[in-house]
Amino acid sequence: MDSHVRLKAGIAQIDCKLGDLTHNLQLHLQMVKEARGAGVELLLFPELSLTGYGLGTRVPEVALARHAPMVLDLAQAAGDMTVVFGFVEEGPAAQFYNAAVAVRNGRVVHLHRKLNLPTYGRLEEGKLFTQGKQVDTFEVSPPWTAGLLICADLWNPALVHLAMQQHSTLLLAPVNSALGAVSDEFSNPAGWDLALRFYAMMYGVPILMANRVGSEEKAHFWGGSCIVGPRGEMLAQAAGDGPCLLTADLHYDAVRSARFQLPTLRDANLPLLQREINRLAAEPGGSELTRID
Repeated sequence: MDSHVRLKAGIAQIDCKLGDLTHNLQLHLQMVKEARGAGVELLLFPELSLTGYGLGTRVPEVALARHAPMVLDLAQAAGDMTVVFGFVEEGPAAQFYNAAVAVRNGRVVHLHRKLNLPTYGRLEEGKLFTQGKQVDTFEVSPPWTAGLLICADLWNPALVHLAMQQHSTLLLAPVNSALGAVSDEFSNPAGWDLALRFYAMMYGVPILMANRVGSEEKAHFWGGSCIVGPRGEMLAQAAGDGPCLLTADLHYDAVRSARFQLPTLRDANLPLLQREINRLAAEPGGSELTRID
């Protein structure tokens, strides 16, 4: 395998209009056109980029099937560039998901349904959406395989670990992070910076984090979209809280080097984890420390 494979990655940091799918679709198409002109091969939009975040009871009004015309319009516009964007997916049996979809060459290549639905602080997703059921990965172009997790999914380290165990060489993190969403004392910008650098360094994986900008009622989205290298180094970061196209070149030889020197994946010991998970699930009080004489 050629270790010098380069991937030009991009992030579309945008301000979408709440509930206005037509407006937001045009904004997506403009950013896709700009990114293709810049030679971007993988473009990531923020969480729920096609609908906006604070939907409340409007969730069913804006929901789309995964192969809806708007989704396929973006898939066609993407050409051979992989584009990942967020929307409300209506799945079987009228279930509504906070979802992110990857499209390329006129078709859907991957869909992720958010697993960790926050219902704390000022967040109420658990009241609005159905929980996703699995962690999976998809191929961007060899040797680049992407794990895709949405916002609060990354605040469960086990989900990141599961994505990494499926041969991910890239992690995509579309988010909608607003100042004060958790509490006035918790800094979302500082928290994301710490978490992203940790995951990137620990797993030797480049990370794209796409946050939105603008405001919805009392929520102010701070932007700060970034591309982090496989040693936790910042490759590119949005300079302000305005719309922009952010790009960086990712190099596979940097991933190889980082993972050889810090072999977190090699030493993960999945049989041990599986055995302990089964034990804790089967034994009452099994999560307590066990004394070994």
